[in-house]
Amino acid sequence: MTDVTNYRLLDAGERALVVEFGATVDPAINGQVLALDAAFVAARIEGVRETVPTYRSLMIHYDPLVISREKLVARIADFEATHPAAPAPQARWIFPCCYDPAIAEDIAELAALVKLDVAEAARIHASGAYRAYMYGFAPGYCYLGGLPETLAVSRRATVRPPTPENAVLVGGGLSLIATFSMPTGWYVAGRTPERMFAPHRERPFLVDVGDELRFEAIDAATFAALESRARQGETIARREALA
Repeated sequence: MTDVTNYRLLDAGERALVVEFGATVDPAINGQVLALDAAFVAARIEGVRETVPTYRSLMIHYDPLVISREKLVARIADFEATHPAAPAPQARWIFPCCYDPAIAEDIAELAALVKLDVAEAARIHASGAYRAYMYGFAPGYCYLGGLPETLAVSRRATVRPPTPENAVLVGGGLSLIATFSMPTGWYVAGRTPERMFAPHRERPFLVDVGDELRFEAIDAATFAALESRARQGETIARREALA
């Protein structure tokens, strides 16, 4: 068994182990995470209850009465010794997004922070080629890398009042599609009529981790029309197969 040292292991209590591959938001690191996740899913190891991929780590929930930590660590090492290939993105998604200040509540404030006018800030955000890195925090919250550096502002020092549902947020050098209305330290740069999470839909989580995502700017009237269709269960975002 090859000694692999490009990761470290962190215990999360007695029933979970975190495999950490790096300290940055990076496609290559995320690819390592997804490759190990895919290896565990395919192996169907008895005692492994769930795997949870993030930007840079994979949390493995396991039953220590069925598989010991030592055996789990050995399986991780075996997988990593084969240098599993990261799964290729399966799709590119095109999400309509409204940047009208009447709907995108913080776009003017965000534009002022980076010394741009609203139209240019919106254009730059919509020009980004994003990657869906992970879901987290709340059901359907999809964290996106690939935000153009021009819009890379820090999150707020204090949270703002609740955002609207399906807000497209910016903060900390990242973008995010939120699903529920709640307070946040991120800036509302836009809103999409699409539902990233719908528990009764065939695909409750619309976008797969690792997929590409782009935004298509729409006006307020188009947003209202598309939101009405989305509320009736129609999928608004367009999916382009990549593989």
